[in-house]
Amino acid sequence: MFIPRHFSIKDDEKLYEIIDEYGFATLFSQHEGEPAATQIPLMMDKDRKHLYGHFARSNPQWKDIDKQRVLAAFHGPHCYISSSWYETNRAVPTWNYITVHVYGHVELIDGKELKESLSGLVLKYEGPDSSYKLDEVDPKYMEAQTKGIVGFKIKVDKMEGKAKLSQNHPRERQKMVIHELEKSEHEDEQRIASYMKKNLRADN
Repeated sequence: MFIPRHFSIKDDEKLYEIIDEYGFATLFSQHEGEPAATQIPLMMDKDRKHLYGHFARSNPQWKDIDKQRVLAAFHGPHCYISSSWYETNRAVPTWNYITVHVYGHVELIDGKELKESLSGLVLKYEGPDSSYKLDEVDPKYMEAQTKGIVGFKIKVDKMEGKAKLSQNHPRERQKMVIHELEKSEHEDEQRIASYMKKNLRADN
């Protein structure tokens, strides 16, 4: 990923936080000599060594992905930044965003390891107070459904993050951008404004 110095996320903890919060990623690999991509939920294990996920068995991307080095791109909030918000007309519009890229090799999984990865994913998004429990689903139904997916894990060997939050502009201009973004009713604009405010405080 192209990361200008201003925008690089150096803190690994921040990378893990983004992966946890924005777990619906795009997984890129090669399939039959062509680029392939699938939007898919991925979850980091407790040891932070692997990402776990699963394909629909009907998705051909899994058929030659075993042992491949792949890229998982986690997409955080993003929004348009108007140059009309600046104090000068010597500027152009841009886009602010946050993203994390994770690289690693794939290993297909099944059995207990697949079941545990599915349980962890359901627990994360259902929440501990949900009435839905994966281990309470009829075993025969669950077995039939599991046959329709292919589980995998990615052994993480590299992570990099980018937070493009107008850091290449003067502080007062960044504050103007925050002020305009906070007027918006859209969640992404509000989140980018929040990240920008945190970034300004961290630089003090």
